[in-house]
Amino acid sequence: MSKASYPLKLPASVKAAAERLAREDGVSLNQWISVAIAQKIGVVETASDFLKRRAGDAKAADMLVFLDKAKREPPPPGDEI
Repeated sequence: MSKASYPLKLPASVKAAAERLAREDGVSLNQWISVAIAQKIGVVETASDFLKRRAGDAKAADMLVFLDKAKREPPPPGDEI
């Protein structure tokens, strides 16, 4: 496996939490961060693949039929943009 370096700047609180969790897991901070990034990549790619399969050949314009049937009412209090 080839390795690449990347200088990473973290907020002090995030670094402290990561150091604590790495210590609890009995691994180095570098190893803990590497695994955390790998897990995040897996989650994002899995979700992306799942959504692409679910969407199939659908296009954004295909939703207009449903959106045109939606009620025209203001959002509930606290849900405004």
